[in-house]
Amino acid sequence: MLHLQDMSSIEDILRSTRTIAVVGFSPKENRPSHMVGKYLMDAGFTVYPVNPGVSRILGQVSYPDLASIPGPVDVVDIFRRSENVLPIVEAAIAIQAKAVWMQQGIVNVEAAALAEKAGLLVVMDRCIKIDHANLIGG
Repeated sequence: MLHLQDMSSIEDILRSTRTIAVVGFSPKENRPSHMVGKYLMDAGFTVYPVNPGVSRILGQVSYPDLASIPGPVDVVDIFRRSENVLPIVEAAIAIQAKAVWMQQGIVNVEAAALAEKAGLLVVMDRCIKIDHANLIGG
């Protein structure tokens, strides 16, 4: 199984990405998902917050699920417990995302295999903010 953990592949994903759906984007400023989402916005990405509990985050419409996002999504960045990742990956496949990124501490081998089988790139247990800052600059 090829979980793109090598830095050149991760850099390729980050350089080719324009739109990121952040699943589990919290409106609370002290939460990692909020800090990462804000960083990605500030870095110039189009960020779609996905959180059914709120209507807006940082001035952006917050969508209840991936299927509700009106445009194409390059990367689905996941801030959910490992055991809750599979349905998110299934939704990422359904919207034809190019990659799924499971944040630091999130690992789901079954979901990763499903994503890879569907042709999506997979990154697990890494922080997109840290990798972007280190590889692209922030």
